[in-house]
Amino acid sequence: MVTSAAFPKARFSAQTRLRALQADIMELILDRDLDAGDSLPTESELSDVLGVGRNTLRESLKVLQALGVIEIRHGFGMFVAPSNFDALADGLTFRGRLSLRHEGLEALQLVDVRQALESGLIAASIAAVTPEHLPKIEAAVVTIEALALQGETFAEADAEFHRLLFEPLGNELLTNLMSVFWKVYRKIHLEIGMGGTDLMDTAAEHRAIFNAVSSRDAATAAELLSRHFDGIRARIQEFVEGS
Repeated sequence: MVTSAAFPKARFSAQTRLRALQADIMELILDRDLDAGDSLPTESELSDVLGVGRNTLRESLKVLQALGVIEIRHGFGMFVAPSNFDALADGLTFRGRLSLRHEGLEALQLVDVRQALESGLIAASIAAVTPEHLPKIEAAVVTIEALALQGETFAEADAEFHRLLFEPLGNELLTNLMSVFWKVYRKIHLEIGMGGTDLMDTAAEHRAIFNAVSSRDAATAAELLSRHFDGIRARIQEFVEGS
């Protein structure tokens, strides 16, 4: 007699094998020194090299495509995918929004990570910023202030401000991660809402951060950034407690 307990174990074993196969495919990409845009071997070749059936292989390839590791172009073949953070953004957005319906833990943890990232790196960015770059940051602040005065939200200008703050570092991974965070935060902000007072206060926070950066006062800039995220955290907590 087969007990019901055997089924979860079987499913777990199948999932484990699929994950192992996905890892093998990624190792093959690395071992062959393939780069983004390079073509992968055909399904037939991969099946032979990895010793698996075509159906099992296809399941793993679909997962790797969803993860942004490979790109399947029907009629052309399979390729190593270029950098794509969409899957990460979608996953974090879902987890963050889901948490707002409970205790808000994931949403708050996202704020913690972003707070540590920006307040921790601002000193290095200030050291690298040029006088020519400062007007670009201030232009974003001016846009934020104008929109706040009209009672309009300024998600895009806000994202641009933070991107420009750290552009002097020339760190593409950081830029991509910040873009991911902003896609997540935009959805979260739509959930929790932002009133007119919040808009004006937030605009003033951005002006103060810019002034500290312009004065090359790294300690003050780091403290202001940290406080800025404290405000976001407080709004999330208020929303969760009021739900």
